[in-house]
Amino acid sequence: MTSLLSRLLRPTKATAYRIFDIQLKAIEPLSPSLCRFVFAGADVVDMTTLAPDQRVKLFFPTPAGHPPSLPTDAKWQQARRHLAPQDTPPMRTYTLRALRREVCEVDVDFVLHGVNGPASAWATTARVGDRLQMVAPNLAYAGDPGGYEWKPPRNARHILLVGDETALPAIAGILEQLADEAPELPVEAFLEVPLEDDCLPLRHSPATRLHWLPRDLLRAEHGQGMRHAVQELAWLPAVRKVRQAELEEVDIDNQVLWELASDDSGTFHAWIAGESAAVMDIRRYLVKARGLPRESLSLMGYWRAGRVLD
Repeated sequence: MTSLLSRLLRPTKATAYRIFDIQLKAIEPLSPSLCRFVFAGADVVDMTTLAPDQRVKLFFPTPAGHPPSLPTDAKWQQARRHLAPQDTPPMRTYTLRALRREVCEVDVDFVLHGVNGPASAWATTARVGDRLQMVAPNLAYAGDPGGYEWKPPRNARHILLVGDETALPAIAGILEQLADEAPELPVEAFLEVPLEDDCLPLRHSPATRLHWLPRDLLRAEHGQGMRHAVQELAWLPAVRKVRQAELEEVDIDNQVLWELASDDSGTFHAWIAGESAAVMDIRRYLVKARGLPRESLSLMGYWRAGRVLD
């Protein structure tokens, strides 16, 4: 009897990620194209984050219009797979912009781009009190849950950050961390955004050069600013000879472009994220034309124009 009781009382092994029930507490417009949603929930006290580009999953209302209600235990994935289409909550990936565990609050910044999907539809009509669910790292998990790519090499001497508006929350967090932990490290950051009014006052170190690339002011298509920044404006290490075989193409219409730098990749480190076609072009230029080692580059296709690859 004692043995059975001890097995029943034994705590289960914590999972790396878990589901959190959250409720919209506040809506904070940041610019014409960007809005911060502040969520709260009692269980947020058990959430954690390991990096400024920490990814989380948000579940939105079902096609039938009901708030997501997946089980918060480890069986949520299995439960979601068995739901009827009209009862399956859509899932999208976001960056965890800020976590205030002491007051059970978490911030997520959304890009506002009209109603063209379940996430944008929710963001357009969201009201305080709306209930969603979030998959995020579990504080009780003893290991590294992953889900982040900001891992600059220990001996980094120059950092390059490039992204579009979808990468703005991550880059903003990275700049804040560098300002606090490595204020003398030279950093170049290029941020492409839809409008000049989207150029936000981001906190960064004195050693950072922050460049905004608003498409309306530049009269540019999506991704052109990112490409131009890397090819014409950014400081890059000296060119080396490169073999064509060093770069394999990625089918960005059916695969997610996701390549990560190594921890000991040298003194130069680039973190680049945004629309997959733009990131792919930058990848070709850096590796094939400039001859940079792929180990020094973190390249993330956050989204693909005209596709859903979540």
